[in-house]
Amino acid sequence: MIRPRIELTAMDVFMVRLFDSIDEENMPWILAADRALREAFGQSLIDLVPSYTTLMLHYDCLCLAHEEALQRIERVLERLEPANAGLGRRHEIPVWYDPSVGPELARVAERAGLTIDEVVRRHCSRDYHVFALGFAPGYSFMGLVEEALATPRLKTPRRRVMAGSVGIADRQTAIYPLQSPGGWNILGRTALPLFEHACRGEPLLLPGDRVRFAAITRDEFERQGGDTAPLEAAP
Repeated sequence: MIRPRIELTAMDVFMVRLFDSIDEENMPWILAADRALREAFGQSLIDLVPSYTTLMLHYDCLCLAHEEALQRIERVLERLEPANAGLGRRHEIPVWYDPSVGPELARVAERAGLTIDEVVRRHCSRDYHVFALGFAPGYSFMGLVEEALATPRLKTPRRRVMAGSVGIADRQTAIYPLQSPGGWNILGRTALPLFEHACRGEPLLLPGDRVRFAAITRDEFERQGGDTAPLEAAP
């Protein structure tokens, strides 16, 4: 059961809040609202950003009056039904899990009372929903990681995280598409060029997609063009 709220965040921006907490069951509703709002606003839509519990809608106030924009949102929400959760694509992403490129593997394992091999097995044992895009082109926030592996962000973020780094923050998991600062617990690295896909306007991972990680060897990672430069452990 959803109890949507419409919040005005700027003169021409509404926040459509469908839920108050993150849950995989939210996605069919978020995806349905995304499609319906795009259809309802058509050419007057400037941007629509779905996230874990909300959709931020930016419309052209020169083409559409405030009251009409609000009424369009209300009409969509009145007849909203959840989308088919299987409509998104499913991706299998190869990851080299190793302490040299995943320096928090040991930290996550110790916190969970598991071996490193078990952490890897569990991280690869479920599909993760892509909830939202943000932070950098091609960066997808995914979840939910099982509670045993949930690990808080680093107290002091790194100044540099290598492109392709796969990490955990609380019950979220993500892949850094390009070299950047970051405070997530890094477990391994993939050779997939997520940033290049995003720069072509074709993000590989989109909200509603599902991701399953697959552990590969260093040799396989290198054959795929992966960068084996080590990442230093966080202080």
